[in-house]
Amino acid sequence: MSFGARSRAALASLGTLGLALVAGVSPASAADGKPTTPTQLFNGYRTCSTDADRPTYLSAVGNLVVEGIPGTADTTGSPSVSIRYQVFPVGDPTRTATVTRDHTAAGYEAPGILPADALTDGQTYAWQAQTVVGDAVSDWTSPCFITIDSSRPANAPTVSSPNYPPTGWNQGGEPVTFKLSPNGVDDVTGYEYSWQQDLPVIGTSIGDHGIPQPVDPYADTKYFTRADATDGSATISLVPPTGVGPMTLWVRSLDRAYNSSATSSYGFYVSSTAPTLTPAVPSPEFGVPTTFTLRPDPALQAKSPVVGYSVHTSAGSTPDGTIDVAAAADGTADVQLTLDGVYGEFVQVTSKSANGWVSDAASWSSSYDTTPAVASDVYPEYGSSGGVGVPGTFTFTSKVKDVVSFTYSFNGGPEATVAAGADGTASVDWTPDSDGGTDLMVSATTGSGIQLAPYDYFFTVN
Repeated sequence: MSFGARSRAALASLGTLGLALVAGVSPASAADGKPTTPTQLFNGYRTCSTDADRPTYLSAVGNLVVEGIPGTADTTGSPSVSIRYQVFPVGDPTRTATVTRDHTAAGYEAPGILPADALTDGQTYAWQAQTVVGDAVSDWTSPCFITIDSSRPANAPTVSSPNYPPTGWNQGGEPVTFKLSPNGVDDVTGYEYSWQQDLPVIGTSIGDHGIPQPVDPYADTKYFTRADATDGSATISLVPPTGVGPMTLWVRSLDRAYNSSATSSYGFYVSSTAPTLTPAVPSPEFGVPTTFTLRPDPALQAKSPVVGYSVHTSAGSTPDGTIDVAAAADGTADVQLTLDGVYGEFVQVTSKSANGWVSDAASWSSSYDTTPAVASDVYPEYGSSGGVGVPGTFTFTSKVKDVVSFTYSFNGGPEATVAAGADGTASVDWTPDSDGGTDLMVSATTGSGIQLAPYDYFFTVN
């Protein structure tokens, strides 16, 4: 928007005119000169524009916040200061409205509220601020220019994709190209999008002394993009958050004031691109290091070479958690895991391609029985025998390698530990002091300190 020479001349004389319009203000109190011109000017939590040809577009829905930091030359004590704001239409500075924020702290942002009913949609305004201390006032700041735009885009954007059509299953492996169009709206400047239906809110953090920290939302290319064509359209390229199944991208357009349109959605389907993982032996043993070979999905590899894998292990594998493995030139990789989950193992693997595509997960699992075997010559399992004062021997035998000890307890009493022999067995003698049902709980411990699954051995003492 261009303001004519007449408007510029009117604005140049605003400092004098504005003072004349505010009743009861003495001319700048030059005798003490304590008030200083406000700094750090913001409108709608966005930076003040002092260029009349490039006003800041703002919505006045729910009123409009303007703010600045009032100051004084006197740094001693805590003087009570006020800040005065005046706003007027560009081209007619005689129509001035004034808002005062009293009893604020010097050196901190002091917001003022410009009521929505005083601001006309589509009208460009200028506003200024001055510090007030008693009867003394500072000079007015240079004008900040704003254009009121409280109307959201009338139509939701249109969304299409040339490489992932909405019907049928699409082979994954390359980023999705989306074409975003304003759908007849003439002031769209960009778009907001997300794989989640709840799109992020454009916000501004507040720093020291209450100073807003405005950030250009379009700098966040994960969620925003500027319109890159004169008609307000844009093209973006995104990798879906998961590698298989139904996908939906949610999009809304934004105008110059960041008013958002209604939300459009684009849904499509992606077939599996999961890799394969194969252990070196068909049934890996518990606690034994095993090499797994990882291979990419052939169609995925053809679109963009797989450069690495993310291997997630649970249930106790060593290493535990998630590890990254680089792929060879043909997209394959080997990873060695020690499978030591006391009840079993679950391994998940996703591949990552050179173009950023992350596949869905392939999985491999196994189950292990790491409970010890328990036997007794006098007190067989589930039997009724022996008696009070009749001793019995209990033999513990491990089902896995590298067991160094067994921990046991009768009827929930104190635990005791016995060392295992080289053959992975141990024996203990026990004499009951009461009759009835008896629980013997036994678990083995490996040389690496893993306590294996417990076994509950039940019998009855006559």
